[in-house]
Amino acid sequence: MAWKSSLTVPYAVPAFAVCFLACVATGLELSVNNNAADFTLSTTSGPPVSLSCLVQNNSQAEELLWYREDGAVDLRDGNKVNVSNICISPVTEDDNGITFTCMLKRDQSVRVSVILDVQYPPLLTGEKSLTIEEGKSVTLTCDAKSNPQGQANWYKNNDTLTLEQDRYQVYQTSDVFQLSIKKAQKSDNGTYTCVVKSALGEGRKDFHLIVEDKKTVFPMEAIIAAAVVVALTVLFGIVARREKIFKCFKGSSETAL
Repeated sequence: MAWKSSLTVPYAVPAFAVCFLACVATGLELSVNNNAADFTLSTTSGPPVSLSCLVQNNSQAEELLWYREDGAVDLRDGNKVNVSNICISPVTEDDNGITFTCMLKRDQSVRVSVILDVQYPPLLTGEKSLTIEEGKSVTLTCDAKSNPQGQANWYKNNDTLTLEQDRYQVYQTSDVFQLSIKKAQKSDNGTYTCVVKSALGEGRKDFHLIVEDKKTVFPMEAIIAAAVVVALTVLFGIVARREKIFKCFKGSSETAL
């Protein structure tokens, strides 16, 4: 029996150590702003946002890493061990949808990610002048980003635009609003305004449209063809009368002698 027990002792020690390390690794976790799982943080553009990452259930000092999308965030000494804080200031519309991730340096599978949901009103200002020839088509385009998504309305000379069937066409995506006018007429002259509204506000842009008289188109091909015909006619005429012209020059030279 003593011989059997002496065999079991060497195997019991490493098994216990493996079990202990597994328990430590399993119990170690992170939290960001008191969230232990990935989450979305809603905010508005302008004010700064702070993110605080904390190591929980740790038995030793743990170094932390922060990433903005795939790029590492530069952390100062003293802001890396067990607790790490970053500040996004100012928050802008370009931060919307960006993911920030805190992770353990020694085991990067232990991590928590935050997706920023930055809300902002429609960003749409300014004015633009367009000149088009009568009978041609034109498209007015508003690029208007917003979160939440805005809705667009078109006005002409400050009145709601009445869309004429088969001549006016409206196109809209999440941040692009277009008004197309087919075969522009003189009556289409005026100021068109794109107004984009959301729950956070509105933006607008003016388009000053000028429809000019249809220009007379010169038939360039016909003109070129006529010029070629005239040139060939003159050339053939000279060739046909070359003998008389030659005699004329010959007679003049004999007289001179």
